[in-house]
Amino acid sequence: MSTSTSDKHEPFSLVDLPIERSRNKPRNQGHTMMIDWGVPLERQRDILEMASRYIDLAKIAVGTSRIYDESYLKSKLALYKEYQVRPFLGGQFQEYVFAKMGIQALRPFLEEALRLGFEVVEISDNCIPLSDEERDEQIRMAVDVGLTVLGEVGSKSERSSADLLISQARQAFDAGAELVLVEGAELIENGEVNSQMLGAFKQGLDMTKVMIELPGPWVSGTSVSEIHDLKKTLIRQFGADVNIANIMPDDIIETEALRCGLGVVGPQLGN
Repeated sequence: MSTSTSDKHEPFSLVDLPIERSRNKPRNQGHTMMIDWGVPLERQRDILEMASRYIDLAKIAVGTSRIYDESYLKSKLALYKEYQVRPFLGGQFQEYVFAKMGIQALRPFLEEALRLGFEVVEISDNCIPLSDEERDEQIRMAVDVGLTVLGEVGSKSERSSADLLISQARQAFDAGAELVLVEGAELIENGEVNSQMLGAFKQGLDMTKVMIELPGPWVSGTSVSEIHDLKKTLIRQFGADVNIANIMPDDIIETEALRCGLGVVGPQLGN
């Protein structure tokens, strides 16, 4: 692992950090996305005060944006932006609106997101499958409204082929997505990380523009060790600057340490 000179104002500055790890925001790669399931404002501020330099994106998960008071949600979004973290609307909310209210409701939904202070939205089909035409239409609609789009491919309940996910990712990019996220449930099977699929992504996609989601307790049968194994595999296979999504707030510092070879598996992770 190559090393870089550390900032002398940091603790233990005699210990160099890997030069492969992008340290300055905004990053072109090496993004960390934190998932926010309802972090109170004061705790959110504490997390950002401690670790905002390691957080690039914050997903306001599923449809939780509908549950907050409007002023509280606006304050939450503004606080993220104050610390140069981009909050975005979780894609399963868009899936719900599309499934329950139809395509005609999506433009007003996206315009409402913009009014509330969202600048980024996720377009996914984790639970409600989209045809190629529907995916293209929804991404282009969000871009037309004035939003940055994160596409997402993969299912929480079905297994997809690498070829299909790569094709859907390319389609999302063609429609205007800035980044594409890959559903983490696609990458663990029978307790094992699907390294073959990760290898196919490496061959078929520009991984600086792809974020791999970690699965979580919302995926039946997923254990903490499986999540950690996937995180380690991602760093081994793609390096310290791999884009990783769905990091829990309490795991931001641990994840950054792992990227730098300072985690529980030691420096060999980066070799």
